[in-house]
Amino acid sequence: MKKIAVLVEALFEESELIYPYYRLREDFEVVLVGSEKDKEYPSKAGYLVKSDISSKEANPDDFDGAYIPGGYSPDGMRKHRETVDFIKNLHDQQKPVAAICHGPWVLADAGILDGKKATSTPTIKHDIINAGAKWEDSEVVVDDKIITSRSPQDLPAHVKAFVEELNK
Repeated sequence: MKKIAVLVEALFEESELIYPYYRLREDFEVVLVGSEKDKEYPSKAGYLVKSDISSKEANPDDFDGAYIPGGYSPDGMRKHRETVDFIKNLHDQQKPVAAICHGPWVLADAGILDGKKATSTPTIKHDIINAGAKWEDSEVVVDDKIITSRSPQDLPAHVKAFVEELNK
């Protein structure tokens, strides 16, 4: 069974973590990866999710892909070098990495957007462009195993595209 990391950090958008988490569990082993192991992280509304392992413990060789939810959590994720390096290493191994809303901030910090097509919430459009991406206002954008979307409304198309990449 393929193993997928779903990143978690404080102030995540509930729908952007919960929807993919449970959909991915239908077909894959899913591990919640936070900057700390066994820590409870609150969503923007206070809903608590406990990490399974820390990003320091997360070995990219053990995973087949990663999902980065949005909200304000990606700003916290990119403060942790281990989290950013985990995503970069997964991409370097040609494994799918999905990011929605503010999630592409982590991709930008990982240095994997240069020359790629991507989307995000419009509020970070210029950050994504400055990271070298060709930004599009689209429901879902897939380029070189990087799957990006804009908002919770895009979740069905985003998760479907991610699962398709995982199954290739």
